[in-house]
Amino acid sequence: MEYRELYEWGVCQLCGAGIAESSLDARLLLEEVCGTDRNDLLVHADREVAAGQRDRYTDFILQRKSRIPLQQIVGYQEFMGLRFAVNGDVLIPRQDTEILVEEALRQLHDGMRILDLCTGSGCILLSLLHYSNDCIGVGSDISPKALETAAANAQALSLEASFVQGDLFEKIEGKFDFIVSNPPYIPTRVIPTLMEEVREHEPAAALDGGADGLSFYRRIVGEAGTYLHPGGMLFFEIGCEQAEVVTGLMEQAGFEDVAVCKDFAGLDRVVSGRYPGRPRRDCERSGSEICLTDWKIY
Repeated sequence: MEYRELYEWGVCQLCGAGIAESSLDARLLLEEVCGTDRNDLLVHADREVAAGQRDRYTDFILQRKSRIPLQQIVGYQEFMGLRFAVNGDVLIPRQDTEILVEEALRQLHDGMRILDLCTGSGCILLSLLHYSNDCIGVGSDISPKALETAAANAQALSLEASFVQGDLFEKIEGKFDFIVSNPPYIPTRVIPTLMEEVREHEPAAALDGGADGLSFYRRIVGEAGTYLHPGGMLFFEIGCEQAEVVTGLMEQAGFEDVAVCKDFAGLDRVVSGRYPGRPRRDCERSGSEICLTDWKIY
């Protein structure tokens, strides 16, 4: 079967299944299988596709027809110019979350200690470590499988990080200059209305923020002061209608310079604030942390 013919078959299958971006998904899956790019549809459309590649492409299309996200099919997602492995155990990194990383990088200095709560794939923490120098990163997540994915991503990116299994601050020791988090923030009642790709194939624990979607913000804001150095920063990704409440929670907890940043669509996406006091100048590693080189969940 020729390249274009196989591509058109894929488009037809996905379109018939009601996949919104059937042409794009069919092309991306074919490029993944054949190691090609978008120019091949124009320049090499008549090339024959090997039988093994046809079989693999057919399997990919059938998976996509069943609403498995494209990123889980190919096994990765690009984020902040880096490639992160993804699977059904972690939330797929979104472009909106890059706003959180970019805002944090504006205030991140070399040698700072960073705590990432609900780390998932590790995309936030590892991006901050990649684009900084000599920072120390700790990621916490309640899911052991998510932490395995995060550790694999750290290793693939040649980054040193520590990962702790626990419920938010559980098992976290020491103080940090930055706390970042993209916690679950979708109200429980909204979960059944999400796209099937999200509702059925991404971990519910990474989505469900409780009755009003604010449960994790309340808990994190309430405990963050115990784990932040004076002058330390707290950064949240938020749902587009949550800025006012999250800002209020942070201000009530004594955070200063609380600010809201919008995403590329002009929607509220990040809330940040500074814990009172002067920032510290020394940066030392706590001996209680486990580095990736001898990583395990505890």
